[in-house]
Amino acid sequence: MAQGVQETLAVGRRKNARARVRLQPGSGKIHVNGRPVDEYMARDVLVMLAKQPFEVTETLDKFDVRVRCHGGGVSGQAGALRLGIARALAKYDEKHHGPLRKAGLLTRDAREVERKKYGQPGARKRFQFSKR
Repeated sequence: MAQGVQETLAVGRRKNARARVRLQPGSGKIHVNGRPVDEYMARDVLVMLAKQPFEVTETLDKFDVRVRCHGGGVSGQAGALRLGIARALAKYDEKHHGPLRKAGLLTRDAREVERKKYGQPGARKRFQFSKR
């Protein structure tokens, strides 16, 4: 890291995915695990999801982002990345907090996968009942 460059750190979580986000002023490049975001996340919808905080705060080409993602699947990682970027933007400049909060981007999605119970095929599903 160059001398005098301000870097903001934040963590985003979603399902079992974790994203450690490093945000610094730049030209709008987003790298996830060393690869460009559109290469790492196969679907355009996930890339759009990851860039949502920048669109809300109108800072699309003003920051470079480096992210380390692990755990979960690509969809969960995209959600974790979105939360991490939103938190980093809010920490970088307090004026971004209001629009991000209003758009619901600073709230962690707490839904987790329900565990499978014994004696049944899934978390809620039951084996077929037979009276005789």
